[in-house]
Amino acid sequence: MSGEISPTGKHSGPGSSPELRAGHADRDRVVDVLRIAAGDGLLTADELDERLEAALSARTLSELTALTADLPPVPATVGGAGAEAKDLIRIEQVLSGAVERVGRWVVPRRLELEVTFCKVTLDFTDAVITHDTLQVDVSMTGKTLTLITRPGVVVDTDGLQLVHTRVKDRRTPTNPDTPVTLRVELVGKKTHGRVVVRPTRRTFGQWLLRRPGSLSAGA
Repeated sequence: MSGEISPTGKHSGPGSSPELRAGHADRDRVVDVLRIAAGDGLLTADELDERLEAALSARTLSELTALTADLPPVPATVGGAGAEAKDLIRIEQVLSGAVERVGRWVVPRRLELEVTFCKVTLDFTDAVITHDTLQVDVSMTGKTLTLITRPGVVVDTDGLQLVHTRVKDRRTPTNPDTPVTLRVELVGKKTHGRVVVRPTRRTFGQWLLRRPGSLSAGA
């Protein structure tokens, strides 16, 4: 099984014991697998919460293996070669095209934005989340910084200094029982322009299904 790892992140081999004690690194790897599975829609919010709690308290590798036994194997590198989650990504851009992180991009632990008059979009709808916190160090002048969230992703703007900048938080209320899978902390300084936090836009079909009375009126 070249390129794949077991749920605990270790290659299985002859003579391996299922009752080996689990260490912090083993638990962290399983937590990453569970978060990715939840992001792919394989686990509900309740299942994720329950399994995360069990993973953090697991004492043996066999206990950890049971938590991911019904999930697909995780590639050794998520999204292809060079797509491992990084500790730091730095983006510098001046008076050029838009900066976008969309689709299945791998969220780092820390992101440095040093941009001038360039629109920035961070879309977490399909992002691969392997850490529970992302710190975004902002040094941005002009244009709009947009963060597109999904259930379980929260954005904290308290540490961001705003100079001639407005914040628009368009997130809809979420179920308070939904576990937080990623906390995005904005720090630094945003000068001129806007900061927009919003959920992903519904498709026309989703809008019809959630429109009051759209399906039940004739029932």
